[in-house]
Amino acid sequence: MVKSRAAEEGSHDVDKEVGFTFCQAFHPLSIKDLHHFVLATVKFCCFLYLKLLLVSDCSTNTWGQECIRPLNFPALCFNMGSFSRLSSISSRSSTALDAPGLPSPFQSLSLEISQDELRETSYEIFAASCRAVSGISNIVKSKSSLNYVPQASQKVVSANAASTIKKALGLRSKKSSEKEQLAGSPNSKKPQTVVDVVKMQMGVSDQTDTRIRRALSRTAAGQVGKNVDMMLLPLELLQQIRLADFADVKEYQLWQKRQLKVLELGLLLHPAVKLEEPSSAAQRLRQVLHSNTGKPIETGKNSESMQALRSATTSLASRSDDDKMQDVCHWADGFPFNLRLYQMLLSSCFDKADETNLIDEVDDVIDLFKKTWSILGFHQALHNICFMWVLFRQFVATGQQDLDLLRATSTQMAEVAVDAKGNKDPQYVLVLSSVLTSVQTWVENRLFAYHDTFPDGATGLMENLLPVALSAAKILHEDISHEFRRKRKDDFDIASSKIDSYVRSSLKTAFAQMMEKIDSRRSSFNKKGPILSLVSLANDTSELIKKERDKFSPVLSHWHPCAASLAAATLHSCFSRELKQYLSGVTALTNESVEILQAADHMEKDLVQIAVEGAVDSDDGGKGVIREMVPYETQSAIASLSKSWIQERVGRLREWVDRNLSQEDWNPGTLREHYGTSIVEVFRLIEETIDGYYALPVVESSILQGDLVPGLDKALVRYVGATKSGCGSKKDLIPSFPPLTRCKESKLHGSFSGLWKKKDRSPVPNRSKVQENGGKNIGSATSKICVRINTLYHIQTQLDLLEERLSQGWLKGSSHSKAVKGNKSQQSQQQASSFPCRFDLTRAGIQEGIPALCEVAVYNVIYKDLRSEFWEGLYSGSVAQARIEPVLHSLESQLVFMAEIVNEKLRTRIIGTLMKACFEALLMVLLAGGPSRAFHINDAEMLDDDFTALKDLFKADGDGLPNETVEKAARVVTQVLPLFTMSTEDILQNLKQSILESQLMSSSRSRLPLPEYTGQWGPTDANTLLRVLCYRFDPAASKFLKKVYDLPNRN
Repeated sequence: MVKSRAAEEGSHDVDKEVGFTFCQAFHPLSIKDLHHFVLATVKFCCFLYLKLLLVSDCSTNTWGQECIRPLNFPALCFNMGSFSRLSSISSRSSTALDAPGLPSPFQSLSLEISQDELRETSYEIFAASCRAVSGISNIVKSKSSLNYVPQASQKVVSANAASTIKKALGLRSKKSSEKEQLAGSPNSKKPQTVVDVVKMQMGVSDQTDTRIRRALSRTAAGQVGKNVDMMLLPLELLQQIRLADFADVKEYQLWQKRQLKVLELGLLLHPAVKLEEPSSAAQRLRQVLHSNTGKPIETGKNSESMQALRSATTSLASRSDDDKMQDVCHWADGFPFNLRLYQMLLSSCFDKADETNLIDEVDDVIDLFKKTWSILGFHQALHNICFMWVLFRQFVATGQQDLDLLRATSTQMAEVAVDAKGNKDPQYVLVLSSVLTSVQTWVENRLFAYHDTFPDGATGLMENLLPVALSAAKILHEDISHEFRRKRKDDFDIASSKIDSYVRSSLKTAFAQMMEKIDSRRSSFNKKGPILSLVSLANDTSELIKKERDKFSPVLSHWHPCAASLAAATLHSCFSRELKQYLSGVTALTNESVEILQAADHMEKDLVQIAVEGAVDSDDGGKGVIREMVPYETQSAIASLSKSWIQERVGRLREWVDRNLSQEDWNPGTLREHYGTSIVEVFRLIEETIDGYYALPVVESSILQGDLVPGLDKALVRYVGATKSGCGSKKDLIPSFPPLTRCKESKLHGSFSGLWKKKDRSPVPNRSKVQENGGKNIGSATSKICVRINTLYHIQTQLDLLEERLSQGWLKGSSHSKAVKGNKSQQSQQQASSFPCRFDLTRAGIQEGIPALCEVAVYNVIYKDLRSEFWEGLYSGSVAQARIEPVLHSLESQLVFMAEIVNEKLRTRIIGTLMKACFEALLMVLLAGGPSRAFHINDAEMLDDDFTALKDLFKADGDGLPNETVEKAARVVTQVLPLFTMSTEDILQNLKQSILESQLMSSSRSRLPLPEYTGQWGPTDANTLLRVLCYRFDPAASKFLKKVYDLPNRN
């Protein structure tokens, strides 16, 4: 009764307004007001006719449950104080339509407005666009008129209609049995028209629908001939809808607040045409919206507040880009306000009984939604974008379980891709980029960690998400990215590049998670050290790549031919980083390090195999991906650690060699074997090093051959070099040749022995004194040299033992260890004998050092220990008084003592060396003995007897050196001694002949040149012959030397 009465009062109010306008026409009019009078008359007639139709058609109303009755139009009693903060800007708008975890791609509205308010506003726009006022189609037939009713709005819903859109998107249609069941439900209210379907889908009540319809009817009566896009809908609704249309004042106030929000959003905050400050119309609208006078605003047509609101809003809504007034009202076509409103409409296309599917009437509903495009500023391309977004958002909001929605999104995205080609509209590109980026971001957040998101594999959800992500990426890069257009390359594959990113990112994430689990597992068991972590990580990595190959690569390979290879390369790189970090802190080869390296080697083989198999179908055979897999070179790592261990031990061994040598005194009485005590400690350290090496978990023959043995060899060479140095040399011990002189002629006829007795400062010792001195031991220097010789020989004998030990240890640690262990088979002996590592440098040093030390020892005996008997006493003064017997006696004592010190295996060598040194010393005495010696031709027999006695000393009646050896060493002395029996004339003749034969004298020279020492004595050597003359006690020889060479007399 209240509503009926209100409707009647409202009708009377309208009658008054129209009547008032008509009555004004009867007043006297000026010519300029004639046009207004005609318009008012036409408007009045149309209103009366419309009223009759509405009253008569009340029973056939299809929009509401009640017929239109006269409504009261009271003054608007609205507390402006409650509206004072109406336009306070919120940081974001409500996002009820946004699925959890999926932010809206559309820019947030600058004014807080709820989704229900947006939904009601979008339905009002829909209703206005459809001109859904029953009976109006009978008035005016023009499609451009506000009163045109499209056929779709009046179309009766067909129960068996097949949806073209659903079929194109691959969505299922309801079965006939389901439709009949829903239609037969007692609680179901079957819609009669497509508009009824939209009303039901959007949750619009009959009361709200009736209120909107009545307002539109009144508006149509006052705006005959205008298009719907020329109507400022919120303003018209404010003027046409009254308090009586609501249940209470609060509801009415909320409704009016929403309309004012819509005006502020569409005209001030998000206008289609950007406002240029200062704008007088915008200032006037802000004043109206923010007015806080506390007085009620009249919404009547002639009220001051409504006129101010209409003036400001109409001015703003009629603007164009060129600031010219237009007939079209721009109040809901600004971005993103229009996108939010259209999203509300499209969201109503989903079946409430099955939210994962579209309603079967979606084709007709979409056709009606297109009628709103003129108000919302939409076109087909924008519709396609929004429809794709709504499909995807619905998929996410419904739990991501219905893959049909996801496939529908992909299908719709194909339409978007077609629209995007060549479309450079900035606003369209901005919306397209925002929507695709939002979709791509949500999908890629899952694909970048697809091992977590899809633990069961790529089949199902993941393989349907991939086309969406890749299509979005392709549109963004090819149609939006300016850089791509500027640097377009034919061989650039966006899909392959994206798959590359997904695989690398997901596997890196999975690898990091494996590391965290392993670390926590190790902590729970209180394990120390990285062995559990890295070995477990290697095993888990092998399992992960196999899972990748079996469950993910078959799907990913549709877009990337080397997906499995890429996965293997990524995991290879991840583990390589951890392995390198571990190895950087490892300085020695241990069982743990070997276990880790072996696990890494096994895992690497799995990765390489999968990488090679996965690259079979690629164009380049996967070379690019496989090149990323830099080998771990675990064997090289083991070798490097082994080398580091060896270098450390060898370095330590060298330090000990130097330390022991610095403390060595080479005392022959220290050890029974008479070799240095330092070598015992050195060999002990070598044995410890060898034992330590073979205790390592991995023994490589290449390391043994290339590092350990050479390192030990160099340490021993260091010892050998220090042993044989510091004793002097043969050259340092042999006296230098005295100057050549001749016997004094005036004294040649006297007694030479008497002359010598007067002049010689060192008289020849008597036999008893010689015997006493001859019985003394050899000097300490010589004995220490003998200890050095023994030490070198001891090293030589130990080298064979070391090589044998190394070869046996190598065989036990090699792959043949089972065949040779515990036996001395012929095969093992052959392998040991063919062991390639030998101490060649040490052997070479010993082979050089022992002879050198032997020479130094024997020359030390002759020229130091026996200097007085041999070099200074033999034949000094006269041959008869200084024979060789004292020398032989002393030599015999020296030989006995040296035999006690020198190793038995070296006695023959050192005696032989002493024999040669004695023979050379004898020649030195005869040919370079200095001024104390002179020989008469009659002394030749005594010289020969002495030499024979010297040889017999070394032969020792058959117990000494072999006769052949002695005679071979005595050959030079044997050849030179006959010169002392030759006459002076024969020697002179031989000297001249030797000089001529050696070409020392040219044919133009008359004087014989002075022959130089050639390093060898001989019977035909000119220098040897000359020296025989110099020491010849003969006037002819002295005269020749004086005449030819002007040699001085002896002092």
